[in-house]
Amino acid sequence: MADDEHGRTPFRFGEKLRQVRERKGLTLKIVAKQAGVSESLVSQIERNRVSPAIDTLLSLTDVLDINLEFLFQEYRRGRPVQVIRSGERRTITEGTVLYEEISRPGDADGVHALEAYIMTIPPGEHTIRGSHGHPGRECGYILSGRAELQYDSRSYKLETGDSISFAASSPHLLSNRGDVPLRALWVVTPPQRFE
Repeated sequence: MADDEHGRTPFRFGEKLRQVRERKGLTLKIVAKQAGVSESLVSQIERNRVSPAIDTLLSLTDVLDINLEFLFQEYRRGRPVQVIRSGERRTITEGTVLYEEISRPGDADGVHALEAYIMTIPPGEHTIRGSHGHPGRECGYILSGRAELQYDSRSYKLETGDSISFAASSPHLLSNRGDVPLRALWVVTPPQRFE
């Protein structure tokens, strides 16, 4: 779906309304009367000539027994790409650990929501939040330094270039076991830190 001149994805659901109406064997006149709008307005909406007010759209979907998710699925599929510029990253600090957000969950991501960040852990320090576990999964990649992941009663040593993934429900801590700052790229679902 092409964007308009302002970079926005246009809402073009008129074809879907028309297809459902025709499949149900309803005329423009019947749908318009039941929705409480003019026949010409329904025709213009179906041809994407006008964008209806939300109450009109809700009336039409009610008359046609259409789920709103069905109408907007192309828009959700084609929503704009998210870019976070290097100087615009949100950061938080927990103890001595710095987190720099590199992916922000979208409002409509639902069960697919995830967050990604680069964490920097000073020598001899460790993360805090995972010490009790939480729902979801985590995946990490060691960008530089030496790490140790304490997961339940097990310990995993990680070097630059190593990656690890695990169910986040068990207690876990990532520690810097080297003498330089540890930098790691981390992905978590569902989002935990920047929510």
